[in-house]
Amino acid sequence: MRIVRADLEIQRQPFARPFAFKGSAFHEKWNLIVRLTDEDGTEAVGVGGTAVLWSDPGVFSNHTEVGGNILMAALLEFALQQVTDREFTNPPDLLAELVPLVHDYGKTVTRNPDLRLTFSLIALVALDNAAWMLHAKRRGIATFDRLIPHGYRPFLEERQSRLGLAPAVGYGMPMDELRTILDTGVYILKIKIGQPGAEDDMVRKDVDWLERIHRVAAGYNTPMTDSGSVLYYLDANARYGKKESMARLLDHALKTAIHEHIVLIEEPFAVPDEFDVGDLPARFAADESVQTVEDVYTRANQGYGAIAIKPAGKTLSLAFQMVRAAAEAGVPSFVADNGCIPLLVEWNKNVAARLPGFPGIRGGMIESNGPENYANWDEMLNAYPIPDAPWLTPESGAFVLDEDYYRHSGGIFLDPAPYSGMFRTIS
Repeated sequence: MRIVRADLEIQRQPFARPFAFKGSAFHEKWNLIVRLTDEDGTEAVGVGGTAVLWSDPGVFSNHTEVGGNILMAALLEFALQQVTDREFTNPPDLLAELVPLVHDYGKTVTRNPDLRLTFSLIALVALDNAAWMLHAKRRGIATFDRLIPHGYRPFLEERQSRLGLAPAVGYGMPMDELRTILDTGVYILKIKIGQPGAEDDMVRKDVDWLERIHRVAAGYNTPMTDSGSVLYYLDANARYGKKESMARLLDHALKTAIHEHIVLIEEPFAVPDEFDVGDLPARFAADESVQTVEDVYTRANQGYGAIAIKPAGKTLSLAFQMVRAAAEAGVPSFVADNGCIPLLVEWNKNVAARLPGFPGIRGGMIESNGPENYANWDEMLNAYPIPDAPWLTPESGAFVLDEDYYRHSGGIFLDPAPYSGMFRTIS
């Protein structure tokens, strides 16, 4: 098919409070909305979101928050110029052509020759999603099961009935709010560690933070984990510079009852290539440092026991490839959020629902933190194409997925109002 027109719109969505991690914080999400039109006049809309601090902290620290978002949007605008009048067979092939071009451009506009590939990938999510929707419309595909390319279907065959929700617990969250979350039945907590400050001070703060959380969470029980206890998913966001620092944290956890609650530790090290984690007493997951399929195999060889998959952070096209690579490497994968709006949560959920259950958890797992972070979450839910769908909101700490959910694929094939309504009519 040939794309003859590409359009871009931006929506700014405020957070309820600063979203704090990686030793910093940001205050809003920019939703990037793309419309593609092919030579037959078929239109498709895709949505993505900015995440400058997550994808490249160097870019975030060197620019204003708005400036960093502008740069990420500029990469998407450049990509749209490249796809206009371009023929493509399928979205993964299109992405493979675009990534090197867009990443080189990104190095230029950010004036950063070491720009992380994740910065370019997340800029391309809206375009990749639009390409998948255009691909689906051209081929009469109306379900996610049929959208999955044949080579990846053996790795996405599950149909989870429950996806354990792991809301983010940022290091500014009041304990009363944590209790409110746990009272809803949540049985996995994604705890942000790697607090601001020098490394020794950071470790001390992280130990204190875990103890504060544990004093609250240890009082809750659940039938949805093998241990019967609430589990802790620690996210260091690459803040640890030394393996010894992580060993200190785990040593403290081992001396207390905290360790038995830790289901995984995500992306601990600033330079992960330097450290093998196989001798540390925890399951480690790779996230930001996995930028290519080859990185999946590298981390598995370093002792990592899980891979975070991010359809809304690194494109659906790459997510399919990483799921297969993780399975071939013998490590489980799970889906993690990027502070996603409801529509993108459903893109993530379609992948998470088809992965095998995560070790220690009775069912699947997905990290999602929209209600805690967005000031207008309820408004966005009400604007969703199926606003009353039961799978949009968790029940007793999990998204409950029935046959109706799978029949509708979470609603991602419906018109993504109000985002599609932002574009002018093509004359």
